[in-house]
Amino acid sequence: MPSAIVTGATGITGNAIVRHLLKDSSYTKIYTLSRSQPSVQDARVEHACLDLQASAEEMAKGLAGVSAEYIYFCAYLARDNEDEAARVNGALLSSFIKALEITGATKKLKRFVLTCGLKHYGVHLGLPKQPLVESDPPLEDSLGGHQWPPNFYYTQQNILREAAARGNWEWICTLPNDVIGFAKHNFMNEATALGLYCAVSKALPGSQLIYPGNKVNYFINNCWTSAELHAQFCLWAATAPGAGNNIFNVTNGDTQSFQSLWPLLAERFGCTIPENMFDPATTEGYKDEATNVELKNNNPISVHAKTMGIADDPVNSRSPALRLPIDPQKWAQRKDVHEAWNKLKGKYNLDQAAWDKATWGFLTFVLGREWGCVASMSKARKLGWSGYEDTWEAFDRTFDILEKEGIIPPVGQLKYDY
Repeated sequence: MPSAIVTGATGITGNAIVRHLLKDSSYTKIYTLSRSQPSVQDARVEHACLDLQASAEEMAKGLAGVSAEYIYFCAYLARDNEDEAARVNGALLSSFIKALEITGATKKLKRFVLTCGLKHYGVHLGLPKQPLVESDPPLEDSLGGHQWPPNFYYTQQNILREAAARGNWEWICTLPNDVIGFAKHNFMNEATALGLYCAVSKALPGSQLIYPGNKVNYFINNCWTSAELHAQFCLWAATAPGAGNNIFNVTNGDTQSFQSLWPLLAERFGCTIPENMFDPATTEGYKDEATNVELKNNNPISVHAKTMGIADDPVNSRSPALRLPIDPQKWAQRKDVHEAWNKLKGKYNLDQAAWDKATWGFLTFVLGREWGCVASMSKARKLGWSGYEDTWEAFDRTFDILEKEGIIPPVGQLKYDY
């Protein structure tokens, strides 16, 4: 009868993993670790408040008596500086593992599942080669003749490999993308920012839902990851034969684009889409909210340029940029937008923290880039993974939950529970 440890249990991915562990009657004990008390309550769950920024010795005191066959590590700290992100998140993982070694908990450990993301491929830097496959080389050192910025995923993966080798247990690294889900008091997700943008657009004069990103972005293909599907994958990977010591892409299994999603969003929130949405006249009143910024990075596809036969092609050398007729970060600061939000908040008793902590900056990046992110699921499929979720259904379900939780106004009838 196995047991599990989940760090970052109050986050979107960690919370989903805890809930899916509880659906599996074979798990007799689930330890949840976070700085705040998780919302999930069950007799099989034992929570410990743990500061992952503490020393290994301090953490070991709080982890006395805590051990499990499977660990799901979902904690991380966001930092704007890449060097700082690598230092801080590397220390989180390293100290946590050392604490478990001090207590002797690693003697029981079978597999350690680490959640990372598609930044593993440099999708935050510029155009990558697609589809993204796990055998693609990490963007380190002077690969392809370029100096690449630090990536804390690589730092954590190296720490995990070394610890597994000395402890004789196995590791798994998951690479989800733009996770769709919900956790109480956690607003770091695309669905919250999108839902707020749509709800306030409905409340503004004309109820027009203007796509804030660029026209190229509207038509490119992307993939998303439902937090529910990711949780199911993590539980599968923890025990699947042959899955140990591997990195896996984890996406819903479909490919989507905003040319399909935007009309669905408009219908759900009761908005209309302008007939000529990308005509400059449509966004005439938002000139101060436009953004056009070069990222000054090399495109990750340049690493593969010679092999692909595009060494001198502009697609390889063009500077990546963010281009938005309406930058969500700037839009969220407009006076009329604030007034519309305040009216909605007062009428429906909405959570102000959701607005203040919404990831407007992330939405700016997702809608402003001119390249897609499509990851192959072939590696996991070959080992027997068959999970799938429709991306729009994942968004729609999450919007229903956000309505129920007072994050966005109740535009439609609730259809799902969780």
